[in-house]
Amino acid sequence: MPHIILSDVTASISELKKNPMATVDSGEGFPVAILNRNKPAFYCVPADVYENLLEQIEDQALIEIVKERQNQKLVDIDLDSYL
Repeated sequence: MPHIILSDVTASISELKKNPMATVDSGEGFPVAILNRNKPAFYCVPADVYENLLEQIEDQALIEIVKERQNQKLVDIDLDSYL
């Protein structure tokens, strides 16, 4: 059965075990598909790529909150009254 591999670079789990950093570096900043018996098991991504993905997910969630609240009535408050 064919499998979609969402990466230009692949490596086996054996290669990952032998030299994890070389495997990550082989992607040159992009994800590396780690294969187990020629099937993608997971994707190995550099830390900065992973951090960026998490930020994008968080931004998307915030965009949804903004869209939900964009038509809400505004309420003026006096911050000095809370001091």
